[in-house]
Amino acid sequence: MTNADPRPLFIRALDQTQNLIDRVSPDQLTLSTPCPEYDVRTLLGHLLSVVHRIDLALSGGDPLTIPSVTDSPDIPGTWKQHRTALDETLTDDGILERICKLPFGTFPGAAALAAYTGELTTHSWDLGKATGRLDQLDDALANQVLPMLVRFLPAEPRGGHIPFGPVVPVADDASPYDRLAAWQGRQP
Repeated sequence: MTNADPRPLFIRALDQTQNLIDRVSPDQLTLSTPCPEYDVRTLLGHLLSVVHRIDLALSGGDPLTIPSVTDSPDIPGTWKQHRTALDETLTDDGILERICKLPFGTFPGAAALAAYTGELTTHSWDLGKATGRLDQLDDALANQVLPMLVRFLPAEPRGGHIPFGPVVPVADDASPYDRLAAWQGRQP
């Protein structure tokens, strides 16, 4: 990890996710996603939990007190509520060094933001793929996130405590998001 402030890249991932959430129509909620355990509605509920967990972790709380999927009758409204709180938290430079408890370990805030940037970027691809909006994804974001994932998510072992399938081979000229998804065991 470099000493660069991870917040600008993280905010790009948040913005991209919010853009996709805002465009989901009610008839798309039951569509399948590349995450076998999630349809679009469940993936959106997971994203609500993710944005809330990030804020809680950066604020010194325990993100495991939040379920992995949050039910809400107003997904865009709930997202924006959590996003507003998170945006305020992100203004505190102290969060970069603050030790955060995450579902997968304890890390400084900067590392937590990098990890969640990967999660948001990947789930944006999942949502874009499910709803036919891959053209709305920021390829430059995926190009920046992929090297972080390759560095911190080993190709092997996979499964068990590393909840990703085997790396899926893709062509050298595959899109940035196809390479990102494939590294995490998803079929592009």
